[in-house]
Amino acid sequence: MSKPAPKGERGPFRADQIRPGDRYELSDGHPIYCAPTGSRGSRRNLIGGSVLDTDPLVTEAGIDTGYSPAPNALRAPDIAVGNVPDAPGWVAGSPPLAVEYADSGQDEQELQDKIVDLMGAGTRFIWVVRLVGPRRVEVYEAGKPTRTVAEDGELVAPGILENAVPVRAMYDREAAHEATLRNLLQRRGYASVEELRAEGKAAAILSVLAARGFVPDDALCARVLACRDDAELDRLLALAVTTASIDALG
Repeated sequence: MSKPAPKGERGPFRADQIRPGDRYELSDGHPIYCAPTGSRGSRRNLIGGSVLDTDPLVTEAGIDTGYSPAPNALRAPDIAVGNVPDAPGWVAGSPPLAVEYADSGQDEQELQDKIVDLMGAGTRFIWVVRLVGPRRVEVYEAGKPTRTVAEDGELVAPGILENAVPVRAMYDREAAHEATLRNLLQRRGYASVEELRAEGKAAAILSVLAARGFVPDDALCARVLACRDDAELDRLLALAVTTASIDALG
């Protein structure tokens, strides 16, 4: 990292002097060198980004997106949720939710300066995911004291995310996949894997009845399609295969 600039002294650089791919951010005109992400951090960026990007409320998310809320400012959070337009160049303003992964070698003062810059530009939530020491996430929320959420807790961002995010899903690949699957199902109108499975069984019951020449009435169709009891669906499917009379399913 570059040395911190004297307080209140503006630097000479502007965001339009930095090109995509350059490893610099700007704070009040002062350049800040950003080293490449280490192996552990890159893995966490990917899985955390997947969980957040697939949330049903999220329409835009990005990794290492550059934000320039002022000509002499440029900040790039590890993960940004919201205000990530599909366009070239730096983004005006800031993301509603930003995530930073803090690994060994993290410059704590620089991290705090980055948090101040992002919050000052309008970011509502910043999650600092600690990769050193106990698994935990520090939550910075506009207008509220900083709090720490432990590994067994959940993270929320009302108005930005629909679902709470388990802290484990920001670290652990399997937990991230589980949360991502939940999100993807909800984006397609399913509350859970169980609901999708029940819909498939219900459709199978009606298909078997039709193949056997039975015509279920509207009431039976509605009852089968609305059923979410796995054991009851199995019973009805067995009856659909073996019954001599559709009345047995009534």
